[in-house]
Amino acid sequence: MDISVTLRGQTHDLALKNPVLTASGTFGNGIEFASYGNLSRLGGIVVKGLSLKPKAGNPCPRIVETTAGMLNAIGLQNDGVEIFCREKLPALPWRDVAVIANIYAASTAEFAELAARLDAEQGVAALEVNISCPNIARSGVLFGQDPAQAAAVTRAVRTAAPTKHIMVKLSPNVTDIALIAHAVEDAGADSISCINTVLGMAVDLGARKPALANVLGGLSGPAVKPVALRCVWQVARAVGIPVVGMGGIVCAQDALEFILAGAYAVQVGTGNFIRPDCAFALADELPDACNRFGITDLEELRASLRLD
Repeated sequence: MDISVTLRGQTHDLALKNPVLTASGTFGNGIEFASYGNLSRLGGIVVKGLSLKPKAGNPCPRIVETTAGMLNAIGLQNDGVEIFCREKLPALPWRDVAVIANIYAASTAEFAELAARLDAEQGVAALEVNISCPNIARSGVLFGQDPAQAAAVTRAVRTAAPTKHIMVKLSPNVTDIALIAHAVEDAGADSISCINTVLGMAVDLGARKPALANVLGGLSGPAVKPVALRCVWQVARAVGIPVVGMGGIVCAQDALEFILAGAYAVQVGTGNFIRPDCAFALADELPDACNRFGITDLEELRASLRLD
């Protein structure tokens, strides 16, 4: 069975040998997981979020396990785009698997500068734009919570990176995710990924303190799967560009459910913490899972959810 997929964008397509990608922030820069499987077997590798300059991240503790999930407040720690391009990217099999650079910034101008730098890298197949971060020029309001700001960032990245497929990653922490999806599509996005983590917190009753030093963190894992499925379904019905789904995907059946809801591909995130070979196993198991459920064509399955 052919499980390859192409994300056909408004400006650039992104061809994937299968619909299984890794989620940013859960797979390092990719090479850290090479001992658990063949990176080239994946549909794509979404690397750890990149900023213009190195970032130390938040103080510890910054990860805590919760019921059916985990909270993280890493603070987007990374070595910066220059070290990634010089030391990390050359070690990846980018000729054999799509490498997608997740980017974040505190202003539209920074997003554009970062996108322009990565546009020059042959080994980067696409950019995933993380708009779930605060705009320092707008009193810390998250880019992804305001359609106008989300569109402005998308437009700036699209202009600065004319040779790349542009994927915009949406937050579930909004009133109307379809409204944000429309905004980034109109601004030139080639595809949309959703969802980012759900804002949450945990407390240590014995210490009477927050479990995270940052107090608030992003909830991920199986606990958020129903929210993620809902968001993918709503976004896929609202836009004409491909949607990549994520949120609680730990097995091939999960992936097929997201495709049924309208996703073209999926990203495996917290599953990589549960078992480091999760994404590799999911990609390998997908054809057999299709056989079990009588699926002969992923294109036919996509967005075929019956509502009667």
